[in-house]
Amino acid sequence: MRGILTVIGKDKVGIIAGVSQTLASLNINIVDVTQTIMQEYFTMMMVLELNPALDFEQIRAQLTQAGEELGVKISIQNEEIFDAMHKL
Repeated sequence: MRGILTVIGKDKVGIIAGVSQTLASLNINIVDVTQTIMQEYFTMMMVLELNPALDFEQIRAQLTQAGEELGVKISIQNEEIFDAMHKL
């Protein structure tokens, strides 16, 4: 199963490291990543390979907590739901 993760917030040192460390602790593989800084705002989007045995809500809770600690908003969605929401 794949997931789509987004990170948005004021740019500062350590955002990518903090998100990546949280994903590694959950044994989640980063398949693709893009990030940019628009003026002072950091934005990042990742495609993740999720272990179907993991509880998605537990993953979401840990990422939300990591976002609070980093001062950013982290969101994660199942790729199928993300795709369905963004079809024309």
